[in-house]
Amino acid sequence: MKLSVLFHLFVMLVAAWTQQVQGSSVNYTLQNDYSGTSFFDKVSFYSGKDPLGGFVQYQDSVNATSLGLAYVNDKNRVILKSDNTTITPNGRPSIRLHSKEVYNGGLFLFDINHMPQGCGTWPAYWMVGPSWPNNGEIDILEGVNTQKTNGMTIYTAEACSMVGTKQSMTGTASGSTSCDVKHNGTGCGIKDNRTTSYGAGLNENSGGVYAMRWEQATGIQIWFFPRNHLPADLSSATHTTDAAVITMANWGTPVADYPFGSNCNGTLFKDMKIVINLTFCGRWAGKQTTYSGAGCPSECNLYVENTPHAFDEAYWDINYLRVYQQQ
Repeated sequence: MKLSVLFHLFVMLVAAWTQQVQGSSVNYTLQNDYSGTSFFDKVSFYSGKDPLGGFVQYQDSVNATSLGLAYVNDKNRVILKSDNTTITPNGRPSIRLHSKEVYNGGLFLFDINHMPQGCGTWPAYWMVGPSWPNNGEIDILEGVNTQKTNGMTIYTAEACSMVGTKQSMTGTASGSTSCDVKHNGTGCGIKDNRTTSYGAGLNENSGGVYAMRWEQATGIQIWFFPRNHLPADLSSATHTTDAAVITMANWGTPVADYPFGSNCNGTLFKDMKIVINLTFCGRWAGKQTTYSGAGCPSECNLYVENTPHAFDEAYWDINYLRVYQQQ
């Protein structure tokens, strides 16, 4: 009797997982909408030293506004950018935002028309807990310099492995299969194979929507939908009133899949804030082999300091960031 009950529960869990991955009948309702003039009411400006060692001066809300680095344009779109007019011997002024809200799961949609691109840049849209790495990190959209495709990565403070785990995804695993930072510090990376997923290629294609689902039952999955290939429930979600419910119908296989289970405990990710930032150089973008290997001139800090108009394309253009929870 016990075996039959356990088998029945197993079948139900597998069916539920399959249904959620395919998006056949999952309903998510809107919890938080970060867009338009209310966007900046829901975030905090970080103005401290860059933990990534970047050649950057993060601005507080007053300076960001007065310098024209953070604003809502006449199309009701949020613009976050770096300085692109002055020589900056102490690092280029830029933006790093943290959500005031803390999350422990949900569906996160990030609709962008443009992201920072170019030599010296290191933009990212990600989530992190209050005590890194103890509460985990999820990098949803990240890259450096002239990178052509997006890189997604998760980091944990304890054992979390993708070895022997079935990952249903279109992306390609890169680097380590151990997400524990004590293993080699690189986390578990997955690369998108489409040039529309990052940087210049994304911008030339008018952007798109990044979707990240984080649930204890299914783990962490990330989708990217280019602007010209949005599923029906996202293409109609231009305004908040049209986006009350997301069904995930016809979303297909995610680009990245990190299942939870005996291989990776879901409790390693908790109390996370959303972060959107743009730094320069630092430990990754500024590493000389990485920087020059991307076809970038001179040395990273010198380039960032002395060529302000090289950063005319170093900005985020955001339609919305929305967080949903299951009904």
